[in-house]
Amino acid sequence: MKPRADIGIFGGSGFYTLFEGMDEVTIDTPYGPPSERVAVGEIGGRRVAFLPRHGKHHQYPPHRINYRANLWVMKELGVNRLLGPCAAGSLQPGVKPGDFVLCDQFVDRTWGREDTFYNGPVTAHISSADPYCPELREVAWQCMDRLGLSGHRQGTVVVIQGPRFSTRAESRWFSQMGWEVINMTQYPEVVLARELGMCYLNISLITDYDVGLEGRPDISPVSHEEVLRVFQANNDRLRTLLQEVIRSLPDNRHCACAETARQAVAG
Repeated sequence: MKPRADIGIFGGSGFYTLFEGMDEVTIDTPYGPPSERVAVGEIGGRRVAFLPRHGKHHQYPPHRINYRANLWVMKELGVNRLLGPCAAGSLQPGVKPGDFVLCDQFVDRTWGREDTFYNGPVTAHISSADPYCPELREVAWQCMDRLGLSGHRQGTVVVIQGPRFSTRAESRWFSQMGWEVINMTQYPEVVLARELGMCYLNISLITDYDVGLEGRPDISPVSHEEVLRVFQANNDRLRTLLQEVIRSLPDNRHCACAETARQAVAG
């Protein structure tokens, strides 16, 4: 008998030891193996499942992650709320390294990723107008305020294909468009969660200024090692925030995420 969980967490870069003492289980999916065995345990009186989206040893670059399998595992465990912390770059001067951004919009610049569970004969046209759960974002914002954490209540994340980082020209374009955050994994993770009727919260931990930031020619190109260094330095703050969010979630959902998924399936 497989364990059950109400809340799921996908870890980002350098985030594979968020919680200790969980039992690891293997779950098969129709979409192949997930990135790693899923760890299930209890946090703040809630049953929680944790899965490192890149694998424990970061063996899956962003464009090779089996996003559908990862989401399916969570659904099989009974998860209906997903927390998706990730490392991200800043595209705006006011979004500083060390800040948290609760993204409410994304712009997809990826290609070739398996990004739907509906390849026929059943078809679904999921609404992505508001892809991130407003209830989860509000809870997270209140938690940030109580904890005194610096950050931003909303923001747009542009999702690039990876594994390379942006050129200065690409980064400058993204910045001029007014987008705040740049990342490689938010798409299709959030959309797949929406197709399965799950609530999804993104918490972007800003690790660096992207290279095309307007008026900042002094910014050095970002490196994977630097991203991991800053992320690890802020792990305790992020762990505290996630635990506070989990403890603060209402027992029942009061958002439209599940209904949006039901309405998307064509007859």
